[in-house]
Amino acid sequence: MKIAVIGLGLIGGSFALEMKRLGHHVVGFEADETHAKRAIERRLVDQICTMDECIEVSDLLVLATPVDAINALLPELLAKIKDHQVVIDFGSTKGAILAEANKHVKRGRYVACHPMAGTEFSGPEAAVTDLFANKFVVICDRDDSDADALSLVNGIFDALKMKTVHYSGDLHDIHAAFVSHISHISSFSLALTVLEKEKNQKDIFQLAAGGFTSTVRLAKSAPHTWVPIFLQNRHHLLEVLQSHIEQLRAFELALSNNSASSLQDLIERANHIKKII
Repeated sequence: MKIAVIGLGLIGGSFALEMKRLGHHVVGFEADETHAKRAIERRLVDQICTMDECIEVSDLLVLATPVDAINALLPELLAKIKDHQVVIDFGSTKGAILAEANKHVKRGRYVACHPMAGTEFSGPEAAVTDLFANKFVVICDRDDSDADALSLVNGIFDALKMKTVHYSGDLHDIHAAFVSHISHISSFSLALTVLEKEKNQKDIFQLAAGGFTSTVRLAKSAPHTWVPIFLQNRHHLLEVLQSHIEQLRAFELALSNNSASSLQDLIERANHIKKII
């Protein structure tokens, strides 16, 4: 199978590597010339192509760009593909993207996907093998995709050893806000708090233990990826953020009241997460 990957950063580049390992011919499009050059140097793809060339030569087109770019590119790709071709995206939000797809006469050739995998790094340098193995992948509004398109995509995720789950686009965005997007906002906020108060970077480095390092890890994530995600999912994210702020205020009140019992209760209730994760 011939596969075109649009966007050769962490997710797109890692997917391209895996597809090449599985024996597929993989071409790529990358708007950043430096990234395109590095993708070839790292052999993430067999060839860098123009967008039109990617559409012309591929059986499967994969949109692995930031979500605002997916919104812009998806209608263009659907308008140009032939009836046998399939388009998927790897966006972390789905509501706005599906709204665009649902307007198109070739909606059935599109499968909305979100692999729940990643790191805090970005760009072609971040691409790694085995990023997807044993991870979950969400397919949204599957009944709106053609049966053969869905079968092809399911086969790819099975080959990657991924666990497939199905949600509506809206339910996906609600869950993503709770389990992914709020984690990034919390990490960005913590990093800003520490950088504001701890002016001596050497002290931060010397005193930062595992807990701080793991919590703030996501603050290294790229703004060009996360700003569009936050804005596209802002309605759900505002709801989650309000709940998070209420929990922070509960800790603030317990500390203000010097209440060991309140702190004990909050921590014990939080410990229930051990039964899930």
